[in-house]
Amino acid sequence: MRTTLAMLALGVSALAVNAQDAGGPPDGQGQGRGPGGHHRPPPLPLVQAIDANHDGVIDADEMANAAAALKTLDKNSDGKLTADEIFPARPADAPADAPKPPAPPIVKALDANNDGVIDADEIANASAALKTLDKNSDGQLSRDEFCPPAHFGMRGQHRHDGAENPQDGPSAE
Repeated sequence: MRTTLAMLALGVSALAVNAQDAGGPPDGQGQGRGPGGHHRPPPLPLVQAIDANHDGVIDADEMANAAAALKTLDKNSDGKLTADEIFPARPADAPADAPKPPAPPIVKALDANNDGVIDADEIANASAALKTLDKNSDGQLSRDEFCPPAHFGMRGQHRHDGAENPQDGPSAE
């Protein structure tokens, strides 16, 4: 009887842990493991700053205010954004030799000269740079336009708008 109760307790614990992970933010915004054991990277501070209402869509007003939003990330007030200001901190348990994922499209669009720094001129031009990511010309950026799940190896995730993003290729991790 004790063995049965112990097994039942372990099973319930495993279900609770699994349910907690599955209930994370949509589209891999949170940390932890996603479907299939893929690592969900933490959200980009850059996206959190621009997406003022945190709905997962960068609308026309948010694009228009992007320069002001980006300036809030300039921790040392030097007029430019470096990797430590635009990317989340590396998890404490991350292996020291773990490769860095490639920069998502939103970072590539904002860093026009591709030097790894978003300088004052690039910050000033943020609105226009973001508009280049609007692939369907609807005046806003959905998550799959500014930071597609395939970019981080996420497969079969539901987008914020309810559509699916199936990815059949290998993980990009």
